[in-house]
Parts: sequence; C-alpha cells; structure tokens
Amino acid sequence: MRSPLTPDGSPVELFARLPAGSTPGLIHGAIPPGASILELGAGAGRITRPLVELGHEVVAVDESSAMLAYIKGPETVESRIEDLAMGRRFDVVLLMSHLIETPDLDQSRAFLKTCRAHVTDHGQVIIQRDPPDRDYTAEPPFKRVVADGCTISMRDLKQISSDVLTFTLDYQIDDSAWSQSVVTRRVDDDVLKHELALAGLELDGFLVPNRSWVVARRRGERRVTAGNKIGGVSIHGSPRST
Repeated sequence: MRSPLTPDGSPVELFARLPAGSTPGLIHGAIPPGASILELGAGAGRITRPLVELGHEVVAVDESSAMLAYIKGPETVESRIEDLAMGRRFDVVLLMSHLIETPDLDQSRAFLKTCRAHVTDHGQVIIQRDPPDRDYTAEPPFKRVVADGCTISMRDLKQISSDVLTFTLDYQIDDSAWSQSVVTRRVDDDVLKHELALAGLELDGFLVPNRSWVVARRRGERRVTAGNKIGGVSIHGSPRST
C-alpha cells in the first residue's frame, strides 16, 4: 500500500521513520532549560519527541493530520503555518526543514510573520536554511548516510534561475525507499536580514559556523551573548555542524 502524502507531496511514512540526528541536541543547547517551544511544520514529530524528552513543552503544528497522528503526548495543532493564530506566545519558535527557502516569497514572508506573532518579547526564533555559501551546481551528486542507517542521495539538479534550484532526493531506510522532489530558493545573509526586518524580526546569531541555523528575535529585543563570533555575530550554543 502506498504511503499517504501531505498536501505538499511529502511521503508521511518517510517522515515518520526519519531519524532526528543531532538537531534536538543543537536546539536544546541554544535555548533556556524547560523553554516552551512552538514547532512549525513539525511533521511526524521526529524533533518534537526528543525535545519533550529533554524537558521542553512543545506544541507541534502541521497542516497534515496524517503526520500529526504519529505524535502522541504533546499538544498538536492542524493548521497551515501562514494561517496559525494561537493567541499565545512561546519562548522559542522553530521554523526548520528549510521552509524559509520556499520559492513562494509571499508564503515565506507569511511564515516569518507567524514566527513573530508567536514568540515572546525576549524569545528566540530558530530558522534552518542551507548554508548561504553553498553552491549545489559545483558539487557532484551526493549519497550519504545521515543517521541510523538512513541514506539520502540527490539527483536531477537543475538551476531554474539565479536563486532557484530543483532536484530530487532519494531516501533509503532499511528495505524501504522514497523519492521527493524539491524546489528551493537561496536565502543568503542579505536576503535573510531583509526578510526578517519585513516581519519585525532581526538577526541575533548563528548556531553553527556554516550559518545554516539562524537565531532571530523581535526587533529591539536583541540580547547580547558572550561567546564566539562569526562575521561579528554571536554564535549561541555549541558550534557544531548538522
């Protein structure tokens, strides 16, 4: 029987089986103990569950009821990110899975507005993107084991415009395989700062040296943190690659 798909075409069974890897530890090390977290685009909860185990109260949001059915225990909300209006705010808002890189600019901006609307005055918005200096077109097609026997490979890379790429990702876990088509828009540091400002947010730092994990805050609520610097911006948490 074929695995059901989410509205954006993601195979539900794949995301239910993908390993969490080092991401929960990275986030946990960058936020206050016991922080309340709003996870936007939570999928089947691969990051939700470890964060709860690490002592955080997590509300998981996804537009797919089939995805949310895998999350047992934490509060779940079935909603598109851009439509979310919970009437409450959180210490941390997560926008992961490269959602900011959607080629639909209006949708990306709506995502960031949702982040701002739901983060506390002194809270953190943590965003995942591709490393801004990465050039996919200069790389050979890759195949790598990411965690717990999960292998991911890329094929059919096409440059649609100066900022937009398409490619196919093939996943292999044990004896099961899935493919997913991806359309992604490059979000470099200048674009990131501009888009954050439009949403009433500002860049506050990076979690890893390649700048793929971004920390933002409400404008005017920036917190100065001692630590390492990359390009003059503080790195919060452990500077590890993911």
